[in-house]
Amino acid sequence: MTSSDFLLRELSDEGVLRLTLNDVKRRNALSEAMLGALGTAFEEAGKDPAVRVIILAANGPAFCAGHDLKEMTAGREGDDGGEAYFAKIMAMCSGVMQGIVNCPKPVIAEVTGIATAAGCQLIASCDLAIAAESAQFSTPGVHIGLFCSTPMVALSRNVVNKHAMEMLLTGDMISAARAAEIGLVNRALAEDALQEATGEVARKIASKSSMTLATGKRAFYAQREMPLAEAYDYASQVMVENMLARDAEEGIGAFIEKRQPQWQDA
Repeated sequence: MTSSDFLLRELSDEGVLRLTLNDVKRRNALSEAMLGALGTAFEEAGKDPAVRVIILAANGPAFCAGHDLKEMTAGREGDDGGEAYFAKIMAMCSGVMQGIVNCPKPVIAEVTGIATAAGCQLIASCDLAIAAESAQFSTPGVHIGLFCSTPMVALSRNVVNKHAMEMLLTGDMISAARAAEIGLVNRALAEDALQEATGEVARKIASKSSMTLATGKRAFYAQREMPLAEAYDYASQVMVENMLARDAEEGIGAFIEKRQPQWQDA
C-alpha cells in the first residue's frame, strides 16, 4: 500500500480536511510508513490556507492499535538488538504527536473502534476528540512488559493524574463514556450520529478567523507549561498583539455593528 492508500484525504468546501487512517489489515497501526504519512499530512495541512480544521478518523474495527509490534520486533535483528531502530521510531512518533499540537489548525479526533497504546496517545494529542459510544481505549503496555511511557506524555496532559495512572498501571480497557468522564474525549455519541456531530463542530470552528484560531491554539499549549504569573504575562502580550490584528478589528466592529464579520485571516 502507498501512503495515499492507507491515509485518505478529503477537503470540503468549508475548509475541513478529513484524514482517515485506512490500513485496516494492520488495525491502523503506527507503522514507520503510517507515521511518515501522518507527519507529512499535518505539516502540509498546517501550511495550506485552504485547510481550516482537520478531522482525524479511521476505517475498520480499530481506530489505531498503536505501534506495529511485528515491525518493532523485526527491528531487533540489528547488531545493537534494535536500539537504533527503536530510537528512530520513538522519535518519529513523538514528532507526529508534537506536530499535531504545533499544527496551527485545530485537530479533532473522530473515534470509532478501539484505540490502544500509541493509538490512545494519538487521540490525546488532538485538540478535541469525539467518540462513538462503542469506542474503547487503553494503554496496555504493562500486559507485555512495556510501560506506555510515550503515550503517558499525552495522556497525563489531558487526564488527571489518578485516572491516567490507573490506565497506565492496569492496562484495562475503558469505555467511551468513561473516557468522556475523565477528559480523554469531549463526548461519546451514538455511532450513527458521530460523523455528523464531528462535522458540525468542525464547520463551526472553520467559520472563525484562522489567524485567531492559530493564535489561540499556540497560546493555549504554551501557557499551560508556565507558572501562573508568567502565564498571565505571556497571555496578556498575546492579547495585545491579537487586538492589533486585522481580524480582531473587523470582528469587534462587526459585533458592534450587528453584522457578520468578513475574515481576512490576518
